[in-house]
Amino acid sequence: MQSYQIPLVPGPVSVPEAVRAAYTFDYASADLEEEFFALYDRCEDKLQAVLGASTQVTLQSGEGMLALWSALKSVVRPGDRVLAVGTGLFGFGIGDMARQIGAEVEVVGFPFDGIVDPQPVREAARRFRPKLVTAVHCETPSGTLNPLAELGQICREVDALFYVDFVASGGGAPVEVDRCAIDLGLLGSQKVLSLPPDLSMVTVSERAWAAVAATAYVGYDALTPWRTGPAQKYLPYTHNWSALAALEVSLDLLLSEGMEQVYVRHQTVAAACRRQLEAMNVRLFATREAYHAPTVTAAYVPEGWTWPALDHVLRSHGMAVGGNYGALAGKVFRIGHMGSQANLTLVMEGMEVLRRVLG
Repeated sequence: MQSYQIPLVPGPVSVPEAVRAAYTFDYASADLEEEFFALYDRCEDKLQAVLGASTQVTLQSGEGMLALWSALKSVVRPGDRVLAVGTGLFGFGIGDMARQIGAEVEVVGFPFDGIVDPQPVREAARRFRPKLVTAVHCETPSGTLNPLAELGQICREVDALFYVDFVASGGGAPVEVDRCAIDLGLLGSQKVLSLPPDLSMVTVSERAWAAVAATAYVGYDALTPWRTGPAQKYLPYTHNWSALAALEVSLDLLLSEGMEQVYVRHQTVAAACRRQLEAMNVRLFATREAYHAPTVTAAYVPEGWTWPALDHVLRSHGMAVGGNYGALAGKVFRIGHMGSQANLTLVMEGMEVLRRVLG
């Protein structure tokens, strides 16, 4: 397996040495050790600080999609109404997931190169009266960032739960769970947190816990055991102690830098990346600056190139970026400048490689 000197994929991102070192220790059984539960509590507290959340945060073993399914299946039963806000592949995809559970789903859709307009969402929510409204903060395939606060307000107006995927933005852009009235906030370890895809995290409001109790979903991915399990030191499975130890290192790095400075770093690196692409006449996917995410940039494959050819040449120069999915596959590629990769020197090295390759 080749290792790339210029890793710029949009996740899983490069794991810093300090984080990687946490995996080298031998840990005892997480089920039985006070030390593990103290670690769990510290990680939850630090996640609350990073995410602007006073709500409980669950930390589960599994890749980021676990958070999406866990939250959805724990509050939605067949026949429940779900309003899915779609501005990209994942926003529309969450609606498809809800349909698989048996929900009655309505989608308020927007172009993939745009962001949400709250007014059509408000109109649909007032008419449809959903139990749950779903949205994606950062649409990684599109490189866009959606506003959340007004969507949260709309959910309160219609007494709906607000479910938000911030897997690709949490820690790299302000999420503000409390301010945005997010009931179920979803995060994965492999993006800004710069860990392997080991952990899924869900912020759960009291309103959401009431829905979890009423739904009574049972399964490996159920939220129910996490309501009291950590406090009672009784978890539904043996947890990944190594991953939690690494998570604490990552969270300490973010908090010691200061979240405002972390956000500035991501914004600065993202803006520099986009300026370099535009100087090379590489067309950005989302044309309006206000739409751009600070954690990932999406751009059209340059004229005269196919994605497989561009990907091959970049990798031969030691640089790895991301391809795309669905309707954007083969047309749009992505540069991940999140977490450990929100590094100006690294991104400028990547832009220099791209400049040489494009001639």
